[in-house]
Amino acid sequence: MSNRKIVVLPGDGIGPEIIAQAQRVLDVVNDSFKLGLSTQVCMFGGAAYDKVGSPLPDETLAACREADAILMGSIGGPKYDAAPRELRPERGLLGLRSQLGLFANLRPAMLYPELAESSSLKTELVAGLDLMILRELTGGIYFGQPRGIETRDGKRVGFNTMVYNEDEIRRIGQRGFEIARQRGSRLCSVDKANVLEVSELWREVMIDVAKDYPDVELSHMYVDNAAMQLVRAPKQFDVIVTSNLFGDILSDAAAMLTGSIGMLPSASLDEQGKGLYEPVHGSAPDITGQGIANPLATILSASMMLRYTLKESAAADAIESAVSRVIADGYRCADIAAGVRGEKTVNTNEMGDAVLAAIHAGA
Repeated sequence: MSNRKIVVLPGDGIGPEIIAQAQRVLDVVNDSFKLGLSTQVCMFGGAAYDKVGSPLPDETLAACREADAILMGSIGGPKYDAAPRELRPERGLLGLRSQLGLFANLRPAMLYPELAESSSLKTELVAGLDLMILRELTGGIYFGQPRGIETRDGKRVGFNTMVYNEDEIRRIGQRGFEIARQRGSRLCSVDKANVLEVSELWREVMIDVAKDYPDVELSHMYVDNAAMQLVRAPKQFDVIVTSNLFGDILSDAAAMLTGSIGMLPSASLDEQGKGLYEPVHGSAPDITGQGIANPLATILSASMMLRYTLKESAAADAIESAVSRVIADGYRCADIAAGVRGEKTVNTNEMGDAVLAAIHAGA
């Protein structure tokens, strides 16, 4: 295929620094594998708010609609806390997800063997960890109506509504079963059906969807127990599927099992497979401009983009193999450096250099 357009959203904080390294990697595999990719850089998040007064300018949204895939760096920062709520960078991201129908958020948590000592858990609990959390992204309490803050009986009251219809549950369930079928054929649906009616419906629909996937083992777990199990015995999980709020919390907990949130990519897909790809970490304003941010999560997000949306598995394999090689060779940014013999602590650009060298060596 040719003439496929990637919209790049550098965003805020360390976003431009890490995106620059992912773009270098994409440029190399684009040439090597003749992918026919072109990129368009657009304003987004706080950077867009600073320039044009909106975190999601109309021009950016239009470009994202026309693109084959979107690669994002990071958004937000303390400087935007005082901005009107509807104009904060996070609202731009929620708007982009909603406008593009990006309902399925894929958050892999895989631990490289060489980083086992960096995990917050004992090595024997996390060695070989490889799980996927699938979070419903466009429904639930983040989008439910009514919502707001109002005065009742002289007191301010804040309220949000957690709501799902059966079609929303069914489509995220189907995506979860399909992903589990490609992995270990085990799907754990996480809810709070003992307390919430919306979770009762969630569980009923998941059980119904399971009838179409007899080769996949379906289990259920309450969200509080799931949080406990992630830190007690995380390797029991293969694929977890859950709602927007629960997935937001559990995926961040799972991220820390791998030693650093700076190592983890993510994908947000629509029903046709078009996606927004981004690292799971934030904008890290405390290290912005220092050139020490870890770009590997963003580089791996580009790899996910090639695999899930563009269907270029060979190019994705080349990037992932290169990252594995770099980690095995001891290259570490500050967030994953443990100070042991054989490590080579590098900055953002040097990590990009190492990945590019490993791609060339693999080729």
